[in-house]
Parts: sequence; structure tokens; C-alpha cells
Amino acid sequence: MSNYIRVAGTGDVAAGAGIVASVDGKEYAVFNVDGTFQVIDNTCLHRGGPLGEGELEGETVTCPWHGWQYNVKTGACLTKDGIKVGCYDVKVEGGDVKIALP
Repeated sequence: MSNYIRVAGTGDVAAGAGIVASVDGKEYAVFNVDGTFQVIDNTCLHRGGPLGEGELEGETVTCPWHGWQYNVKTGACLTKDGIKVGCYDVKVEGGDVKIALP
């Protein structure tokens, strides 16, 4: 059974935007895609840019450093085939956005 931890409040992330959330020393990128929350690892696989600070268009976030793109629902890199960032199962409880950790 997964353990869910809080990464953000639902009011912390505007629709069509993302934030960086830090929990126990690890950074996550939390996105609000039309009222549905998605969470991926915050670190771009190109040069370590902060994905939570990138521009979100639909389900695609663009890294603010060098423009690599990722699908926030799957973590798949759209710029370079075959790589992906960590992607987390999300549930919303009350006003909390939580992710499953093994």
C-alpha cells in the first residue's frame, strides 16, 4: 500500500500553472491542468532546470532554462525520445494535493 504525502495545497497552484514544492529535501513540480493536479520530478534531465518554474501549455511544460518539454501526466520527455522524469500518482484530499510514495 502506498503512503501519500502532502506536496501542496490546491489553492497554491493556479489553473494552467505550476509551482516547485519541497518535501523532505526533494523537489517536485506540481501542476494544475484544468483543475486536475499532476506531479513530476522538478529536475529537467537536460541540465537540471526547475520544471515547476516552466511554462505550462495544456499537458506540456517547457523547461525555463533550455526549452526541453515534458508531458506532466506521464513525465515523458517530448524533446528527446526514450527518457522521462519521475511521475507520481496524485490524490486530492480536502485542500491538500498528495502524492504516493512507495
